[in-house]
Amino acid sequence: MRNFTDKVIIITGASSGIGGALALELAKEQARIVLAARSKDDLREIAGECRNSGAETLVVPTDVAQQEQCRILIDKTVEEFGRIDILVNNAGISMWAYFDEFEDLDHFSKMMQVNYMGAVYCTKFALPYLKNSHGLIVAVSSLAGKTGVPTRSGYSASKHAMVGFFESIRVELTESGVDVTLVYPGFVATEIRKRAFGEDGAPLEISPIREDKAMSPEECARIMVKGMEKRKREVVMTLRGKIGRWIKLIAPDLVDKIALKAIEEGK
Repeated sequence: MRNFTDKVIIITGASSGIGGALALELAKEQARIVLAARSKDDLREIAGECRNSGAETLVVPTDVAQQEQCRILIDKTVEEFGRIDILVNNAGISMWAYFDEFEDLDHFSKMMQVNYMGAVYCTKFALPYLKNSHGLIVAVSSLAGKTGVPTRSGYSASKHAMVGFFESIRVELTESGVDVTLVYPGFVATEIRKRAFGEDGAPLEISPIREDKAMSPEECARIMVKGMEKRKREVVMTLRGKIGRWIKLIAPDLVDKIALKAIEEGK
């Protein structure tokens, strides 16, 4: 699919972090980028930077947890550009606390609604147009979507659900010309202290990871774009992730220990 010139690409969670970096990376190729997230002001800032690189943009403030807003996102995209070539399901929220520390389990429902159902809603409404264009669905999961991670139980569950959904529809879409790429980042420096919540549901005040040791959103975006170019089945971003999936087959207890150590060390 490279180059991405004139391709209509929807990115959810595009106001910052991985989504914002991905938009800027694709803007270099003069893609037509639809930016979706809850913050209109942040989206407009990213849109301005994309236009400076020569890309056409459309800003559609969207809460992916709301089914009707996802429908509107797709409708406005088609109204503006007439087609959809790529849908990037990137929007998500995170957590960082042990399960037994939570009193209000509504936080788990919210996480599933955003991380899982948001991707389901957007994919449902975009799918007819993706079939017409023989397009690509990109689902941004996490290494926590491959194996359980302590302090991230609800997040890991939502990413496992996301993976199961997209692996299922990949098979269903075999004859349609639509491909599905699942992306598995490790720790990415996305100001997680502001964008993840603790046991009380409030944003973390102190980062639980060493952000100076984490992958930058820009590097993450570049790796994603390479995977999108090749319409790869999976993009696993870290050596730990690549090795871990094989170790899990023969020594699952060791993977548990590695996951616990990674959380304790914050990297």
